[in-house]
Amino acid sequence: MEELIEKLSNAHGISGSEGNIKAILEEELKPYADEMMTDKMGNLVVVKKGEGPSIMLAAHMDEIGLMVKYIDDKGFLRFVTIGGWFDQTLHSQRVIVHTKNGPIPGVIGSKPPHVMKAEDRKKPVKADDMFIDVGAKDKKDAEKMGIEVGTPISMDREVKKLANGKITGKAFDNRAGCAIVIETMKQLSKADLKATLYVVGTVQEEVGLKGARTSAFGLNPDIAIAIDTTIPGDHPGMTKNESALDIGKGGAITIADASGRGLIAAPQVVKWIVETGDKNEIPYQMDVGDGGTTDATAIHLTRDGIPTGVLSVATRYIHSPVEVLDVADLQHCSDLVAKAVLSVNDYF
Repeated sequence: MEELIEKLSNAHGISGSEGNIKAILEEELKPYADEMMTDKMGNLVVVKKGEGPSIMLAAHMDEIGLMVKYIDDKGFLRFVTIGGWFDQTLHSQRVIVHTKNGPIPGVIGSKPPHVMKAEDRKKPVKADDMFIDVGAKDKKDAEKMGIEVGTPISMDREVKKLANGKITGKAFDNRAGCAIVIETMKQLSKADLKATLYVVGTVQEEVGLKGARTSAFGLNPDIAIAIDTTIPGDHPGMTKNESALDIGKGGAITIADASGRGLIAAPQVVKWIVETGDKNEIPYQMDVGDGGTTDATAIHLTRDGIPTGVLSVATRYIHSPVEVLDVADLQHCSDLVAKAVLSVNDYF
């Protein structure tokens, strides 16, 4: 699992440019698939056939990133954010600009604090006031490098090990989910399935749950589980009232997120996952959130409604280049999903 999440995290694929991640999923899942296809939206759909109900396992492939908006006369790149960034995490980061001629490095800069007025130094620098420096001499030089309006940009970070089974890196949201569905398929590869399994690598989750909406409509599964990351409350600045979750204590089973405005999980799906964990002594946590949501929100409202749940990996510092998770949680989530798939006929 550690090698798999490192491979996925170190790869680059912001919303709308998920091709690199899709290629990894295709490579990893091909040995276990009965069918594999890419739909019109760009979602990867991997099918393992069986008897009984159809189950959709959705893990979004995209990460938040940036996009070139304008190249100024001196060759500096102005950008827009793609997905939900907290501007302060962008300042002074190294980035990779994914040009048509190949990737090139750059850094995010801004006006130095040494020349700011005293009142301006007290304010956070906004993304609108930042720019990317790739070392270009001027606009024409930047364009010769292959940079143009619309060029995607991602963070220049690689996975590093921390103590006690923890790792840090970019885009664990949601390469963690991608790793889990791959490991789940491996575990089920020789099983006599009593369900048809759709493993879907969805696109553009971070900018509106778009791939989940279209793929769920096309597949129309009987049941769905979105696999994603969520916020723990186990580090300074957080309280258990804000999140009762801890990393390293198993996957988080969602009852409701976004104060119910996103998903209120289908009770039978929650029961199915919880009882599977209990019967197989797989650790899990229960989660009710008032913040963000997942692909499940789009899936459960598709057609005449799809019973949907969420299993998440508690991950510190989500939507930053230094996210932190516990590798054991990835394995626990994979075990839980695989066992749930095998027991689906007891519940649906």
